[in-house]
Amino acid sequence: MPDERGHFGPYGGRFVAETLMGPIEELRQAYERYRNDSGFQAELEADLAHYVGRPTPLYFAKRWSEQLGGARIFLKREDLNHTGAHKINNTVGQALLARRMGKTRLIAETGAGQHGVATATVAARFGLECVIYMGAEDMERQAPNVYRMRLLGAEVVPVTSGSQTLKDALNEAMRDWVTHVDNTFYVIGTVAGPHPYPAMVRDFQTIIGREARAQILEQTGALPHALVACVGGGSNAIGLFHPFLKDEQVALYGVEAAGLGLETGQHAAPLCAGKPGVLHGNRTYLMEDKHGQILDTHSLSAGLDYPGVGPEHAWLRDAGRATYVAVGDEEALAAFRALTRIEGIIPALESCHALAYAMQLAPTLAQDQGIIVNLSGRGDKDINTVARIEGISL
Repeated sequence: MPDERGHFGPYGGRFVAETLMGPIEELRQAYERYRNDSGFQAELEADLAHYVGRPTPLYFAKRWSEQLGGARIFLKREDLNHTGAHKINNTVGQALLARRMGKTRLIAETGAGQHGVATATVAARFGLECVIYMGAEDMERQAPNVYRMRLLGAEVVPVTSGSQTLKDALNEAMRDWVTHVDNTFYVIGTVAGPHPYPAMVRDFQTIIGREARAQILEQTGALPHALVACVGGGSNAIGLFHPFLKDEQVALYGVEAAGLGLETGQHAAPLCAGKPGVLHGNRTYLMEDKHGQILDTHSLSAGLDYPGVGPEHAWLRDAGRATYVAVGDEEALAAFRALTRIEGIIPALESCHALAYAMQLAPTLAQDQGIIVNLSGRGDKDINTVARIEGISL
């Protein structure tokens, strides 16, 4: 747990304009009140079971494991959630909290569109107004998800400043929140931002790791050798990792986007090639130049195209409890094709970074060892991107 001011060691905290200190403190108090409230938890559990569709399966990828040799690979199927990604776990929780706080308007930022779709979905279900900020470049890359959000009744606002990706969308969402604090709840989609967001989003996502831990023990009678998850902001990874943190024998691997290569500077890997700084309300590892200016990022995957990372990951990195590596665009594409052809599962390009690292790790381990890979989302949203790379017009 972070300290009372939201610090994970030297990371995290609350670096925001004075006008936001009041709303953030209101949110912290509400979350502290309801996180242990039996009525709130009962409603959350019911929605996760009957609306989201949990528990998701832990699937043994037998053919893929046999082809790779070495460890057995298990996939935590978050892609089978309602809306097709792990993001819905968190948006259900935050929407329930918004209703208890009397908020009538949800805002969010999104990169790959999965968080935007999840927020628009819960807004529709609860009858709340919804505005989604999205970088113009990401809107082009994720056109099907933009259409889904609009079908669900959300206003999708294109952000044309900066690199026109997730970082810039988050800036615009922060500006909106400052202007409409009385009726608006800002649904942050990852484990970053000012306290209490990193801890609150993590808590809503730990359902992934709690289920995975029980399922692997039931299926194999033992804990896995390793967990592998992709890391942009890091919500799916921390959701999987957290219930295993005290199991020191379980290795934790977070996989960032190496893009065109760490040596090119065209990547999105702050833990592997960045340094500590302050962005979007918290102190964490960032991609910035020697003057402290945030650098543009590159990744094939819109959901990983972010220059920062959740502060708890920064703390786990420095403490040595988790290892962070980076996988490039081409390796992620190879994993996309492999899982699709061998197991009949089309993974999101974000998840493909974790799958690609599992392809490297499995052959180095024994056949009685297990790896759990978090399949954070489904790849339907990415088929236009992959087809374009392959020169195919859909």
